[in-house]
Amino acid sequence: DGMAMLIESRDGNTGKHVMSTKKYVGLIVQYMYANRIHPEEVNEEFIEKITNAAALHDVGKIMISDTILNKPGKFTPEEFEIMKGHSVYGSQIVRNILGENADEQLVQISSDVAHFHHEKWDGSGYPEGLKGEEIPLSARIMAVADVFDALVSRRVYKDMMPQEQAFMVIEEEAGSHFDPQIVEVFLKLRHEVEEYLGQST
Repeated sequence: DGMAMLIESRDGNTGKHVMSTKKYVGLIVQYMYANRIHPEEVNEEFIEKITNAAALHDVGKIMISDTILNKPGKFTPEEFEIMKGHSVYGSQIVRNILGENADEQLVQISSDVAHFHHEKWDGSGYPEGLKGEEIPLSARIMAVADVFDALVSRRVYKDMMPQEQAFMVIEEEAGSHFDPQIVEVFLKLRHEVEEYLGQST
């Protein structure tokens, strides 16, 4: 968490994105576990590991220059290509940091979350252009948490979006950007998410 917050601070964020995305991921997987959604994968061990791994999803940003990371306007196509590299860097960094002696499942989930959280359900994401269930479940969960928090947060390049609108965006992107089943779970958790946002503002 500490290292993830240090990285977040480079783009003017105080680590709130790390904490918020961990919270949303935790809510999603706990609901999935309680309701036996993907029971072959979602168990108590998975819950613990993905919740911890969520903090490292943007660790690859440490390799991106401040000029691009803190750019107030829209990226040029060249800048966007550089920015997209953070997902591949993130996977490599996670594996190097955790090391060969770390828990194998934790390394795999952390690597998957970093590498694939910008993949899209319809195959239009990056870096590999994976589609549907080709995308690891951990990364499909992370994608919803990551985008929702980005929408409701102020960034150097944008204002925060009202919560009502952010939930609508998530719902509308089900089946294109996001796994529709994960979106369904997230929308059922709306009260808990709003309660958390009310406490954290």
